[in-house]
Amino acid sequence: MNETPAKPAAKKTTAKQTATKRAAPTTTTAAKKTTTAKRAPAAQKAATKRAAATKTAAPAQKAAPARKPESRVAMVRRARRINRELAELYPYAHPELDFTNPFELLVATVLSAQTTDLRVNQTTPRLFAACPTPEDMAAIPPEQLEELIRPTGFFRAKAKSLIGLSTALRDRFGGEVPGRLEDLVTLPGVGRKTANVVLGNAFGVPGITVDTHFGRLARRFGWTTAQDAEKVEADVAEIFPKSDWTMLSHRVVFHGRRVCHSRKPACGACPIAPLCPAYGEGETDPEKAKKLLKYELGGQPGQRLKPPADYPGRPAAPLAAS
Repeated sequence: MNETPAKPAAKKTTAKQTATKRAAPTTTTAAKKTTTAKRAPAAQKAATKRAAATKTAAPAQKAAPARKPESRVAMVRRARRINRELAELYPYAHPELDFTNPFELLVATVLSAQTTDLRVNQTTPRLFAACPTPEDMAAIPPEQLEELIRPTGFFRAKAKSLIGLSTALRDRFGGEVPGRLEDLVTLPGVGRKTANVVLGNAFGVPGITVDTHFGRLARRFGWTTAQDAEKVEADVAEIFPKSDWTMLSHRVVFHGRRVCHSRKPACGACPIAPLCPAYGEGETDPEKAKKLLKYELGGQPGQRLKPPADYPGRPAAPLAAS
């Protein structure tokens, strides 16, 4: 009688144990899921970091090796070789303004500001027919002069400069263009660039002409980093002998107008590309680059109506025929 009631208790214990055992796997599984869920974001973060590191490292692997710093001596040697190469490419390099005397060259150079030499050359025949001397130009009514030079743009300001410089030539220099830089830069509208053009091409006095083309190429060639024209002139003057200055200016300007353009240089058609630190700024495909060449190199007329006898291209057309 005393043993019989004990059996149900044992059964209850067994039932609890069984329930506990059955519940155990569920708890373990839940714990595993929780652990897996916690690990998943960590793995994703690690993978994201690895991908980011790979993307960051990719450009470094593709980047070209850095160019070694160039010594001053090496730069000067390269610069002078560029000049020799340009001399072979443009043996006919010349000032691209039509003129027959220093006064005509001075006036044409003043007119060339903010326009092309071609437009000036198409404009000056009528101008010089009406005003062949400084005395004539100083006496012409401003409105008439403005109309004669209108095609060159900024005609009012240019007319004022031309009348001013012509008056100065008449009153201070006996109607003659002076052959000294110090005198030329005192004339209205005449700066160092204009003075050097006149000195180098009308008087045979060496000078470096820093226009937009020359300045751009001097920086691309690594001859200077300056933006100021006078600083560019000074930097380049230290690289080349004085006897080279005038022809160097013509060659560099020729190359800037024909090959090494401002917006899209024709790198793939440039004979001096191996010497140029800026190679690759423009079109490198040879066939596409050839299509970018201008003037005689591109089979088009030059800028002068009366070019030198050794010029290999065609003369430009007069204004009425253009």
